[in-house]
Amino acid sequence: MPKNWQIVMKNICIVAGARPNFVKVSPLVRAIDGRADAECLLVYAGREDDPTLESSLFEDLRMPRPQYFLGVDSTSLNEITSRVMAAFDAFLDAHPVDVVLVVDDLASTMAAAIVTKKRNVRLAHLVAGTRSFDINMPKEINRLVIDALSDYLFTAGVRSTGVATREQSENSQTYMVGNILMDTLRFNHDRLRKPQLPDDVLSRIADLQAQSYLVFTLNRRALIADEENLARMLHAAVEAAGGIPIVAPLREDARKVVEGMNVNIQIISPLSYLEFGWLTANAMGVITDSGNVAEEATFNGVPCITLNNYTEHQETVTVGSNVLVGEDADKLREEVRKMVSGEWKKCALPERWDGRTAERIVQILLS
Repeated sequence: MPKNWQIVMKNICIVAGARPNFVKVSPLVRAIDGRADAECLLVYAGREDDPTLESSLFEDLRMPRPQYFLGVDSTSLNEITSRVMAAFDAFLDAHPVDVVLVVDDLASTMAAAIVTKKRNVRLAHLVAGTRSFDINMPKEINRLVIDALSDYLFTAGVRSTGVATREQSENSQTYMVGNILMDTLRFNHDRLRKPQLPDDVLSRIADLQAQSYLVFTLNRRALIADEENLARMLHAAVEAAGGIPIVAPLREDARKVVEGMNVNIQIISPLSYLEFGWLTANAMGVITDSGNVAEEATFNGVPCITLNNYTEHQETVTVGSNVLVGEDADKLREEVRKMVSGEWKKCALPERWDGRTAERIVQILLS
């Protein structure tokens, strides 16, 4: 080794806008921390005391808490955008970085992307090329802006790669790196743990025996807001389940709304990441409005019904275990009937769900 040889260190800033982002970036944080030529600066757009960031989340994911918090706490998308832009601009004044990596399609993600490019810093978008093709959706606008600005477009599947490649700018590059959520699932697969539920809950669902229950999750605001249609859907699901317990770990607004509907769904408190992973991996089926949960179901080979008309990861439908029913109670009833009667379609793992996505991304960023 020459006497004047030295390692050139790159500072990689990762911006997480909400709790689910940490599940996706944890493999990247570990991959960067394991190198001598890179340093990871992990930034969270929200507050340090955000109640959704329980300490068990970071313990379960085997990653450190963010070093930096922008402190933005708002439900207004425009306010989030403006406040994150101001706070992240100040952050970059104090912390020069070589590249900023943003995740998914939140307002905070778009805000960080805009600031990054205005400062002439290289921008990477994790889970690029996802589209609903509905310009009336705020997240669709976020996706279009972030992808248009990004130097590195990291895609998860064939469909999103095609979209990103068609839309990329002259100076950007598209890389199909695979689904980074699979890195996290593979890393934690042997660490999943059975939830310890209260006796009164267990008495109503006859314990959690593998494939003896369904799991229901609910987060999408539009779905929660239309209480009349949501009630129709939940009653249809319970009817089709035919007495098979439906277990629902619900947070805040979703829990309050479902509790008022007089429907036979067993609501439980939110679970830790490893407990929730065990619950869904061992279920007979999953009913969800979450793309991440649908991806996990495909990885586990568990039948999944998504309460939406589209999915960011079409491969969960074309190759995996996922079926879309929109917000149609009759369609939901029919698919739950198939789920509990064992009539589900055959499924497989999509391409590049191999657990090496973070490795590919870090190699590209440092090359």
